[in-house]
Amino acid sequence: MHELRNNARRRTLKAGRIIFNDRFSVIDCTVRNLSDTGACLEVASIIGIPDAFDLNIEADQPGRHCHVAWRTERRIGVAFR
Repeated sequence: MHELRNNARRRTLKAGRIIFNDRFSVIDCTVRNLSDTGACLEVASIIGIPDAFDLNIEADQPGRHCHVAWRTERRIGVAFR
């Protein structure tokens, strides 16, 4: 498969939090891979997750604002803004 990303992603297994709705809504996720420009997130369900949100990754500060590039049943590809 031809790689379309500008930056190679590194495999990882970190806890993350999807934060939206003026910080009132939080969904736990697992960061499966990560680069300077985006990430792949694994969630229990993509239902209710908006097209743009903040992502906090365990032990990494500050959070990153991102938008959804693609979705499957349990994974979301995001690009950092």
